[in-house]
Amino acid sequence: MSLTVKQFTNLNGFPKAAELIEITGAHALEASDRAVFNQLLKIAHDSDRLVEPDAEWEITLASLRRASSKHESNDRVKESLRRLRRTEVKVTYVSSRIGKRRVMETHLLDFTDTEDEDEASDGTVQFGIPKRLRVVLAKSNRWGRIRCEVSYAMTSKYAIALYELVCLRTNRDHCVEVFSYEDFRDLLGVPPGTYDRGLDFRRKVVDPALLEVNGLSDMGVDIDLRRRHARAPIHEVAISWWTKSGEEFRAALQERNRSKVGRMARLRGEVEKTEVLKTLAAEPVA
Repeated sequence: MSLTVKQFTNLNGFPKAAELIEITGAHALEASDRAVFNQLLKIAHDSDRLVEPDAEWEITLASLRRASSKHESNDRVKESLRRLRRTEVKVTYVSSRIGKRRVMETHLLDFTDTEDEDEASDGTVQFGIPKRLRVVLAKSNRWGRIRCEVSYAMTSKYAIALYELVCLRTNRDHCVEVFSYEDFRDLLGVPPGTYDRGLDFRRKVVDPALLEVNGLSDMGVDIDLRRRHARAPIHEVAISWWTKSGEEFRAALQERNRSKVGRMARLRGEVEKTEVLKTLAAEPVA
């Protein structure tokens, strides 16, 4: 049996355990929190000490900050670290002892330790991952390769969750999976009681997620919201995916390397429309 912790980070990303990709109850986490956690988890994995009983790690705040924004303040990064410490998520795993599924309720970070000076240019954060969670990760044998730069490029937490779900399933023989509507909402981290109407769910959750995954990642995704009849509520969700190549792959890479300013307009194609209108307006009238 091949274990997640035995895999090496490569050009396709670092191996993130399925148990962490398919967490639920993470609706309080923002996109920046998910991106920061991916970078911290990559550091822990690449150290080869993830399963050591007393393992701790350290990274500069500047490296976390610069990966996500141009701001010189560490405030946003520290706020993400606080949410990762305080937000309780549910991790489903299979007990090797009894062979049954169990659900662990845990925080993603055990502690963070930063210098007292708020704006220290060379400040670092020391962090730990909960012991019981690391025990689960030590026995994980399913993973998806996650590219941290893709997570940081996204502004929608639903896009990051969808991207990771697809990365977990990339090497399967089939490229379609059907989820119950409730399970899909939980996996994307949609807050309970929000976007209950199908139109709102598509407009606020599905469309922004598809826009960023298809525009920024190495994967293409489509989502089908299924109803038993036209006026029935959504009862299941089918996602299909494919690995990009050629121009589709190059376009996503190019956009990730561009400034975030104006990105959503570019992904929607609104910039091109504006340029066409400007050109037409500049043409002389016969």
